[in-house]
Amino acid sequence: MSSLRGRLFAILLTATGVIWLSAVVWIYSGTHRELEHVLDTRLQEAARMVNSLVGSANMAVAMAAVPGPQSEAVGYERQLSCQIWSFDGRLMARSSGTPHGRLTEVQSGFSDRIVDGERWRVYTVANEAAGVHIMVGDRLGLRDRLVSELIKGLLAPALLITPLLGLLIWISLGQGLRPLRAMADDVRTRDADDMSPIDTAHAPAEVKPLAQALNGLFAKVETARRHEREVTAFAAHELRTPLAGLKTQAQIAMAAEDPAVRQGALQRIVLSVDRTTRLVRQLLALAKLDASGTPPTRETVAIGAVFDEITEAPANAAPHVSVAIDPALRELTVQASRELLTLALRNLHENAVQHSPAGGKIIWRATASGRGIAIEDEGPGIPEDELALVTQRFFRGRHKSPLGTGLGLAIADAAVRRLGATLRLNNRQDRPGLRAEIEIRA
Repeated sequence: MSSLRGRLFAILLTATGVIWLSAVVWIYSGTHRELEHVLDTRLQEAARMVNSLVGSANMAVAMAAVPGPQSEAVGYERQLSCQIWSFDGRLMARSSGTPHGRLTEVQSGFSDRIVDGERWRVYTVANEAAGVHIMVGDRLGLRDRLVSELIKGLLAPALLITPLLGLLIWISLGQGLRPLRAMADDVRTRDADDMSPIDTAHAPAEVKPLAQALNGLFAKVETARRHEREVTAFAAHELRTPLAGLKTQAQIAMAAEDPAVRQGALQRIVLSVDRTTRLVRQLLALAKLDASGTPPTRETVAIGAVFDEITEAPANAAPHVSVAIDPALRELTVQASRELLTLALRNLHENAVQHSPAGGKIIWRATASGRGIAIEDEGPGIPEDELALVTQRFFRGRHKSPLGTGLGLAIADAAVRRLGATLRLNNRQDRPGLRAEIEIRA
């Protein structure tokens, strides 16, 4: 059944029917048991009453004390039958309408017997003084009929009420599902660009998780679209500038007769190409991070091999600074995605190189926990009020580099978060510079 309302209706109606039938069965068994006890007690009382009269009066008076069956329409109190038999087997007396045959052969107490094709419940009292057996009984069919009438009285209203109950359940479900339909109508009538959150102030508790999940999805989609717009706008702006500069510097180099002027133009061309190359590479890395929806594959990564790959790449050549790597760090292995870890470390390394002064030193260390990696540079550091902002995309603070794009730390942070690790940025305390730490969870 595809309809939630129909499914709930079927479940509730079935549950109601099962509960009702269970109640009927329980009432039937309990009523039958209690009725048997009450009617057996009544047989005992009637037999004892006749026995007391037999001891103090004649048989006719005793038998008159037990009402006989008058008709099928009268109540149970008129259905008792009584016989008095002598110890030698003679029928001394019987009440009106009582069978002629002996009700039971049991000498004392309760017994069940078929008499004239009917089942009887009989209680017998032995009167030793009068030498007789007093038998008082009733037909078990009458008892069953009493219980059946009671059950019919319970089932008849149920059969009449079930259609009304079903209608009320159907209407109630419709009212209960109105917030869900209203939410569906709200989402269906929205424009494609409308990512505003769904109002959950008046939503029922059962619907709120769905609304909150949709709001979270809207927020993620809006963030992704904003990032896409930012990347497109930034790429268009940043690529236009170096390309125009490349053309200008190429024209200068072609037209210049002075070798010094030509050499200066060529150096600026190389600088623009480097900056454009780095920007394109970072934009592609960022797009890849945003597009990846599958969890990263973890493997054993040797940190020393990753550093060799980063520091020996021509694009990361840094002749104006020295790079030192802690020997303990070269021996470190971690469980992580090699691709993401390399991406994060490469961008941290490039960021340190870009901001380090000539003659500066970049140091890679293992953190105190032995599970993390730290890099320290001797650049200007980051102003304290910008530490929380530098991992935002395209943010370039007061100490920006000429070759910077505002993406390096953002890419490193995104890659680290996808690794399930944490990135901490702090200014060095011993000297100017920045310390970045990646703490990898085991």
